[in-house]
Amino acid sequence: MMAKKSCLVRIFLRSLFVQSSFNAWRMQNLGVAFSIIPLIKALGMDALDASRLMSRHLQMFNTHPCLTGPVLGSVVKLEENAGDGREIEGLKQALAGPYAAMGDTFFYGAWRPFTALGAVALSLEGVLWAPLIFLIFYNPPAFYVRLKGFIEGYRRGRRGIEFVGGLDLPGLAGKVRLVSAVLLGVLAVMLARSAGQDDAALPTLLTGFLYSGVVLACFWLMTRGISAMKILYGAVALLLLLSV
Repeated sequence: MMAKKSCLVRIFLRSLFVQSSFNAWRMQNLGVAFSIIPLIKALGMDALDASRLMSRHLQMFNTHPCLTGPVLGSVVKLEENAGDGREIEGLKQALAGPYAAMGDTFFYGAWRPFTALGAVALSLEGVLWAPLIFLIFYNPPAFYVRLKGFIEGYRRGRRGIEFVGGLDLPGLAGKVRLVSAVLLGVLAVMLARSAGQDDAALPTLLTGFLYSGVVLACFWLMTRGISAMKILYGAVALLLLLSV
């Protein structure tokens, strides 16, 4: 028996709050169980089957929040097909680790710092809406992965990982970090000027080398595993000391 579209919509909307009940005991299990509840009524489960389903999804589970959609999509498909409980739980645990690694690398390690740096640059230019602009830029890719991943996970079942793999999030993270390095260099110059370190007296060519050196230094620090936000905080602290 297949779930109706309205049931799938409710499951997806509930999955957006999977992190709300995060706990140190079993991580995201309560959020996953809450998300899957609409499936019980949709499949016409009796009390015994419903208790077994809830018991399965109350086990420990943890992955990146933006990748819970693809996991739940695949899980719902298997539950519809009356899959073996151990197989369903095994699939969840098998996907959790790789999805967490890919999600952390892209969203937390690259995209969030990049959008935050953009917001900082706008705020330095006096744009009052900079915090809102940060949310506007950060959320669409996250929502896309959640929604499209849920749809593809439900459509492909066990092969839902093919969609996530096709996104190449680690590869995208590397490209975003390169752009972030350039943006960090620009921010360093902006911060230097705001701290009173005006370079107007420097020759144009020397200024160009100075800017390029800042960008390369930021890039080198990021290749050493230092996050963009730490570099930004360090630059701010250094410039504050120099402006005293």
